[in-house]
Amino acid sequence: MVSIVLEVTCSLVAWLSLYSCFCYWNKHRSYEWSCRLVTLVHGVIVTCLSGYVALLDGPWPLTHAGSPNTSLQIHVLSLTLGYFIFDLGWCLYFQTEGDLMLFHHMLSICGMIMVLGLGKSATEVNAVVFVSEITNPLLQTRWFLREMGCYHTFLGEVVDFFFVFLFLVLRIGGGAFIMCAMVTSPDPSWLLKAGGLAMYIVSLGFMVEICHFARRKMLKKYRSWTSLRSMNAPVKTNGHLAAH
Repeated sequence: MVSIVLEVTCSLVAWLSLYSCFCYWNKHRSYEWSCRLVTLVHGVIVTCLSGYVALLDGPWPLTHAGSPNTSLQIHVLSLTLGYFIFDLGWCLYFQTEGDLMLFHHMLSICGMIMVLGLGKSATEVNAVVFVSEITNPLLQTRWFLREMGCYHTFLGEVVDFFFVFLFLVLRIGGGAFIMCAMVTSPDPSWLLKAGGLAMYIVSLGFMVEICHFARRKMLKKYRSWTSLRSMNAPVKTNGHLAAH
C-alpha cells in the first residue's frame, strides 16, 4: 500500500511539473491553456494504456469484474489518480467547472482510491477509464481550435462528429455493458457498484448536454442551408424568371 501511495504522489508531482513547464513555455497564454494541454497529454497517454490493459493485457472486464488487480492496472490507475487530484485542485482554485464536472472528478478519485485500497476491481474501473478518456483528447482539441479561431472549419466538424460518436457509442453504450457486468457480478464491493452507477448517471448528464449541443448545431446548419437555398433560388415575375 505504501508503494501505491508513493506512486500516486509521484504521478501528482509529475502532472504539476508538466503544468508548470507548460505555463513557463506559454507565458502569453492563459492558465487554462496550460491546464488543457496537461489534460490533452493525460487523455492520450491514459487512453492508450487503459485500452491496452482492457483489450489486450486483460482480464476481460465484462467477465472478470471484481478480479484481483494486476500490476499494470495499478500503474495505470495510479497515474490517472494523480492527474484527477491535480485537475480537481485546479478546477476548485480557478472555479472554471460546474457542479457536474466536479462531482465526476470526486467520484473518479474516490473510486480509484477504493479499488487501489481493496486490491481488486481495477479491471472494470480501468475499462471505465478507457471509455471515459477516449473522448477527452477530442474535447480538448475542440477547445484549442476555438481558441485559435479554427473551430468553424472542416477540421472542427470532424472533431465534433467523432467526439459525439465516440461518446455515445463507447461511454454510453460501452459503459452500460461495463455497469451491467459490475452490478451483476458478486465479487465487486456494493459501495463500488453504487459508485459505478453514480458515475454512469453523471455520464448520462453529460449526454444530455451533448445532445442539446448537437441539436443546436444541426438546427443552425439547417437554417443556414435553407437561407442559402432561398437566396440562390431563381425569382419569378409574372410567371417568368426574372433577369439577373
